Amino acid sequence: MATFTIRGKNIEVTPALRDYVEKKVGKVTKYFDNVGEITVLLTVSKDRHIVEVTVPVQGILLRGQEATMDMYTSIDLVIEKIERQIRKYKTKLEKRFREGSIRTEMMTPPAKPVEEDEAEDEAVVIKTKRFVVKPMDVQEAIMQMNLLNHDFFIYRDDKTEDVNVVYKRKDGKYGLIESGL
Repeated sequence: MATFTIRGKNIEVTPALRDYVEKKVGKVTKYFDNVGEITVLLTVSKDRHIVEVTVPVQGILLRGQEATMDMYTSIDLVIEKIERQIRKYKTKLEKRFREGSIRTEMMTPPAKPVEEDEAEDEAVVIKTKRFVVKPMDVQEAIMQMNLLNHDFFIYRDDKTEDVNVVYKRKDGKYGLIESGL
């Protein structure tokens, strides 16, 4: 049985809403033997009801976000999105799980908010993420980037040990930035 962390921002997480989230989001656990703590953030911003779901599964992170005018619709759509990710990458995921080559990224919470009295003309970092850069090949890095629904992904090349970046280009293809001395 998966454990859940369900938080609300500008919305109260009622027992009915919590039950609905656990029932719907819990559906993704049927695809995997080992699911970590599932994190769900429910946000109301103006008329938008935003649902963000992160599911750590056997060393990878599945992530989805949806926004509609209705919280329950957003929940349904984000689960559809995560299930599409699972179906899309099913063969690759099964192969990686068999080979035992999937690695976990450990994310830490964002940094403290920046104080308002700082000079306005300075570049301000509003969010910081910290994670362990694990060795993997470029194909695994691209898969992980797509599963996280990000435009880029930082990883350590498993052969050269260099820290590299893969990114999604505007034409839909992928780019690679290699570091090295």
